[in-house]
Amino acid sequence: MALADTTVFLDFDGTISTVDVTEHLLERLGAPEWCELHADFTRGAITSRERLYDAWDMIAADEATLRAVAAEVPLDPSFDAFVHDLRTAGAEVVIVADDFGFYVEPVAEARGLEALTNEIDFATGRLRLPHASRCCPCSSCGVCKQAPIKDAQYVGRTAVLVGSRVSDRKASLLADVVFAKDELAEWCVAFGVEFTPFRTLADVHAVLLGVEVGP
Repeated sequence: MALADTTVFLDFDGTISTVDVTEHLLERLGAPEWCELHADFTRGAITSRERLYDAWDMIAADEATLRAVAAEVPLDPSFDAFVHDLRTAGAEVVIVADDFGFYVEPVAEARGLEALTNEIDFATGRLRLPHASRCCPCSSCGVCKQAPIKDAQYVGRTAVLVGSRVSDRKASLLADVVFAKDELAEWCVAFGVEFTPFRTLADVHAVLLGVEVGP
């Protein structure tokens, strides 16, 4: 694979972060019904947008508390080396995160990465979806992960998706190369979507760059 002609799309929750930050926030600060909400989303009873709005309504905390609790979740220790080596090889790296966004943006900004994610207006308490796609046939996600993949492919780039969650399913159907774990890997197996399994970003690093990192 020519990495100079490749865009790598990275999910955040459970992929860049070691566990799902949204679920961590709901466990610590949310209403008990969040587990039912997640189950409904996983089985397709509600859309990603519905899950996002309902989950946000379940959390009662100020901005400082939300940021502090989100910061309890560490990033994958291989993340920085992975991004550095990808960019050195000429690849583009984009974070695609269909979550609350406020804990994704500082990670992206600190590394000069583009992040397509949702936004929280803490002044009003409103959840905003600046990367929802009205042109997508389903129009059901907060962040349409298919749209940037289509854009990359349109200009001749190879689209690599690295994901772990239900929100990565539709994107996995379009990506040229898929790395999957957890919920996404289970779904890919069930529906015959070709993918490479991974546990941490060090595994993806080793496949894409031929470099072993970490213990």
